[in-house]
Amino acid sequence: MQLAIVVSEFNSKITLHMLEKAKEQARRLGAKVSFIVYVPGAFDMPLAIERLLKKRNVNAIVTLGAVIKGDTRHDDIVAENASRLIADLSLKYSKPVALGITGPGMTAEQARERQDIVPARAVNAAVNMALRLAKLEKTAGRGTVIINDSAYNH
Repeated sequence: MQLAIVVSEFNSKITLHMLEKAKEQARRLGAKVSFIVYVPGAFDMPLAIERLLKKRNVNAIVTLGAVIKGDTRHDDIVAENASRLIADLSLKYSKPVALGITGPGMTAEQARERQDIVPARAVNAAVNMALRLAKLEKTAGRGTVIINDSAYNH
């Protein structure tokens, strides 16, 4: 299992901690982190994600970011557009892209409270989806198949 991680530099005190937690979780699950790509902010992720999805040695991608509430709706716009484009890219390339972006509407304190659990969950989702999609490919045409084996049990 080869993962790529795309991490936002914005709110780096939080996102760099998230990156370390994501790498730890990948190691626990036996996944190799093949690429780490830093982007200025969550809004900038889709372009890097698309380049990574084209690579054969990437089974899934984990996104890491913290979109914190400011005085305007900017956080809503960033998070909504980034997440929509990320989901579209996952479908376009038929590879999992896990959303490890916290926010919108979140305070810095709330982001810090989530900086351990969100990256672990994102890695779990990326690995599990990649494993399940691979199994789905192998079982096509065999009747009723239930695919729920997990690299991580909740």
